[in-house]
Amino acid sequence: MVAYKWTVLSNTTLGALMASINISILLISLPVILDGLGISFLNPQGFPILIWLLLGYGVVTATLLVNAGRISDMVGRARMYNLGFVVFTVGSILLFLAPNTGTLGGWELVSFRLVQAVGAAFLFANSSALLTDAFPSNERGKALGINQVAFIGGSVLGLVVGGLLAGVPPVHVLGVTIPSWRFIFLVNVPVGLFGTVWAYLKLRDISPTRRGQRVDLWGNVTFALGLTLLLVGLTYGLLPYGGQTMGWSSPWVGTGIGLGIVLLGLFLVVETRVKEPMFRLHLFGTRAFAVGSLAAFLGSVARGGIMFMLIIWFQGIWLPLHGYAFSETPLWAGIYMLPMMAGFFVMGPLSGILSDRHGARHLATAGMLIGSLSFFLMLLLPYNFAYWEMGGLLFLMGCGMGMFASPNAAAVMNSVPPAERGAASGMLATLQNTGQQLSLVFFFTIVITGLSSGLSHSVGSALAGLGVGSPDLGILTSLASSQPTTSLFGAFLGQNPVGLLLTVAGSLPGWVPLNPAVTAALTSRSFFPQAIAPAFLSGIRDSFLFAGSLTALAGVVSFFRGERYVYGEGSRSPQEDRAQALPPVPPTPLGTGDPVPTGTGISPGSPSEGPTPPP
Repeated sequence: MVAYKWTVLSNTTLGALMASINISILLISLPVILDGLGISFLNPQGFPILIWLLLGYGVVTATLLVNAGRISDMVGRARMYNLGFVVFTVGSILLFLAPNTGTLGGWELVSFRLVQAVGAAFLFANSSALLTDAFPSNERGKALGINQVAFIGGSVLGLVVGGLLAGVPPVHVLGVTIPSWRFIFLVNVPVGLFGTVWAYLKLRDISPTRRGQRVDLWGNVTFALGLTLLLVGLTYGLLPYGGQTMGWSSPWVGTGIGLGIVLLGLFLVVETRVKEPMFRLHLFGTRAFAVGSLAAFLGSVARGGIMFMLIIWFQGIWLPLHGYAFSETPLWAGIYMLPMMAGFFVMGPLSGILSDRHGARHLATAGMLIGSLSFFLMLLLPYNFAYWEMGGLLFLMGCGMGMFASPNAAAVMNSVPPAERGAASGMLATLQNTGQQLSLVFFFTIVITGLSSGLSHSVGSALAGLGVGSPDLGILTSLASSQPTTSLFGAFLGQNPVGLLLTVAGSLPGWVPLNPAVTAALTSRSFFPQAIAPAFLSGIRDSFLFAGSLTALAGVVSFFRGERYVYGEGSRSPQEDRAQALPPVPPTPLGTGDPVPTGTGISPGSPSEGPTPPP
């Protein structure tokens, strides 16, 4: 068993590294991918593809996580984890081999990336459960800390790898030209194949499976449809609609969000009445699980969109202002984000080890408060900051994330019965992934709103500074201020939309051709970043204020988790722990069978708890 626990840690760490690299590698290399496909985000057919490439992976993963964990409890966590490796690798191969370009090729990439997301759901849902099974309670924080470091490290490493691959020239093999963007998806394939074989040969289930249970059909249907409609509705709210900068007034968006909320409410009702629910609501009766899950959700909502916004800041504004060509900004944006990974690398394993001895309460709370402080300090940065200021705050933020992540994950997983660790891991991962999706929507909305209010003034001032006069000044200012989403994604993709604005303006009545020198200045490397930077700074400061406040709230919530608690160990019983927490949800089974006693920690049909697996 001693050797086996390290096998589990190394294999799940490899899976976390692969899945997290896949998330961020796309963020930094999207300009190359869209250019290789011949798709422009300025095109009405191209913008939905961009949105789905960015957010579709998270939507599918968040929807499937709970069910993946639930199925894994029934048929075996190691088996389902290995299935995740297989599906993820197949999705990566399909992305590399996508046969078409243009709009059709773009939607092929979206579809194959969703296949990847299915595999990632089984990896994420089982990783923490396998580690909790394999490691004794006094080592779980350390194990989960190392695993979390791999995940966060992979997220930042993916930015660097994506930037490197984005600069690779096309490769010619046997008369066939392979464009560079395809290698961005190929990088996962060798890792996935190795991980698949390794997991198949070495991983095994050491906790009892819960065979013979029935699948919660109505719970699955209401949860999957509800969460999908909610997240898709929120995603499409970011798209322009009816001449407006965003789509919140669209009846389809409102209907999707409304139906999603209704179905999720119905899902909660169903879960309190079925005999074998997929979402183990009774686990929230344990304080350590309830508080840890809520703090993780709030932290994900607060921080899930921060990396995206910082990439926009670096790639679209700061790097061009410091002399970097737009073609070079993906790689350097990833490099300049490395201090965040360094902070997490330092504090993740250390805080996990300390939490094994002293519990998660003070470490996790301090981590959230440090993260909140880093957001509030970012409010003081100018848009053309000195890098040591930003680098120091990124390191501080990484330290805060590391102090929270592994102690919190260990505390949550320690609090649940062994037979329900798959479901618990899936529930925690679902809350975190849903929080990240909501965070992206909130950050986008806040920043685009800030751009909308300030873009007219900042662009008008920049144009006037170059000597652009009436009527051209009014035409260009009106065009730019009416399309804040275009400006935001232009900054994110490192592209200069001024050329398109000049083309559109030239077709409008009253336009007077500009002096060639002025045109050259408008399309230069520095004009677009300088023109949008003041308005962008206003919006991102609002988002930092939102994130800092919500992170502080997560810290307060984390403080009320209580002392260290491990299910089945120590002087306190699960019933005594639950007595200090929220009242458990009393199940009222549909059909035959006796109601399950509340507060037992054992769901219907679960086997009696055996001893904790030895180290």
